[in-house]
Amino acid sequence: MTQTATYDAELQLFINGSWRSGEGGDAAPVINPATGETIAEVPLASTGDLDEALAAAERAWPAWRALDVEKRAAILHGAAALLRERAPAIGALLTQEQGKPLTEAIGEVIGSAQMFDFFAEEAKRAYGRVLVRPTGQRSIVIPQAVGPTATFTPWNFPIYLLAKKVAAALAAGCTVISKPPEETPGCTGAMARALSDAGIPAGVFQLVHGVPDAVSRHLIGSPVIRKVSFTGSIPVGKHLMKLCADGLKRVTMELGGHAPVLVFDDCDLEKTLDVVVPQKFRNAGQVCVSPTRFYVQDGIYEAFARGFAERTGKLKVGNGLTEGTNMGPLANGRRVPAIAGLVEDARAKGARVLAGGEAGTQGFFFPPTVLADVPLEAEAMNNEPFGPLALMAPFGTEDEAIEQANRLPYGLAAFAFTENGRRANRLGDAVEAGMVGINTFAISVADAPFGGVKESGFGSEGGVEGLQSYQVVKAIHQA
Repeated sequence: MTQTATYDAELQLFINGSWRSGEGGDAAPVINPATGETIAEVPLASTGDLDEALAAAERAWPAWRALDVEKRAAILHGAAALLRERAPAIGALLTQEQGKPLTEAIGEVIGSAQMFDFFAEEAKRAYGRVLVRPTGQRSIVIPQAVGPTATFTPWNFPIYLLAKKVAAALAAGCTVISKPPEETPGCTGAMARALSDAGIPAGVFQLVHGVPDAVSRHLIGSPVIRKVSFTGSIPVGKHLMKLCADGLKRVTMELGGHAPVLVFDDCDLEKTLDVVVPQKFRNAGQVCVSPTRFYVQDGIYEAFARGFAERTGKLKVGNGLTEGTNMGPLANGRRVPAIAGLVEDARAKGARVLAGGEAGTQGFFFPPTVLADVPLEAEAMNNEPFGPLALMAPFGTEDEAIEQANRLPYGLAAFAFTENGRRANRLGDAVEAGMVGINTFAISVADAPFGGVKESGFGSEGGVEGLQSYQVVKAIHQA
């Protein structure tokens, strides 16, 4: 694959089992972040389009929730197989829309397929339970689909985050209207085509694009929608929760984080550095669980900072379609000055720039950047950078490290590196986060819950908890 790969995507809405352009004729540009060029236009849904999607989801729900679970599972498995088969082509679309290296993009598509396979099988294990009652009486508790669902997903992992929500909701027996990001319509449309080609009935899954606030207000304001799932920023999450309150709609909120990494002096230093550097700059740091605040014990602080900067300097930055690229551009032009501003603020307050720090001139590039001795008052230490920015500060004791990890109102993910087993147990208990990785970053997997605490949201995606988030519980008593 070369930098001149053709952007070959048929951008449409998917409503009531058919593909169409928006009724109103409005469209938004799709920009390749590696070049800054407009490569396509995505049609935007009108109010009439949204109303048709709502009506179709409501009509389709009774038959879909009543469909035998094996038949629902077969459709999800079919979509998974098509995603794997089409992964190279879908990955190329994703790279051109979002910027990440092609190998990462293809891996995201494969991960999306795994979500469909997992939830296809997990739906078969939604058992419920039988309560103990006198002879001749029965009381049972059963899970049932909550109903038509609206999902809203961001641009950093556009197909994976969409699949994580849609696969669970469909497996539970819900119908779904999804609004993925307008920045990445080709790859998310490709996921919708995989479901369509796998035989999803009309109205069961629908995909719409549009002005985010207008679409969210319209869908959430409809009595048809009974559940909302959102991944995105904390301010937008709070706004959507207020909209949901009027209809007492169930919500899952996977919001921002600011992941601390506690590095103790008993870790395997070289092995740790080999793991943390590529993880920090994966997807240009545009990851809600990206390791960002590196708190390193005094005894190894300078060696860690030096080794981190050396490895960072060897990363190849460029177009994600170019072979050997380790990090692509940021997803949009807004992120470049935002990251530059954080770097300048930290530098002005005493931080040392060990690598990177200066924006590129073409496309939306910002180099992988390492800052040492970053003070607590630096803006980047308090607000999620969401970019290729690694922040370092030393600590002395375990208690000090835990205090820093828990200092902020966020609690999505946290990480620690230590060879002390007792310490690992203590950290797992004491760090306030929905997910804690100790000597690993592998925390986003299909069979485990993914979600945060404090202002990073609530509810889980992935695992049995992800399926349960699209179910309600009913108790049936018989005498």
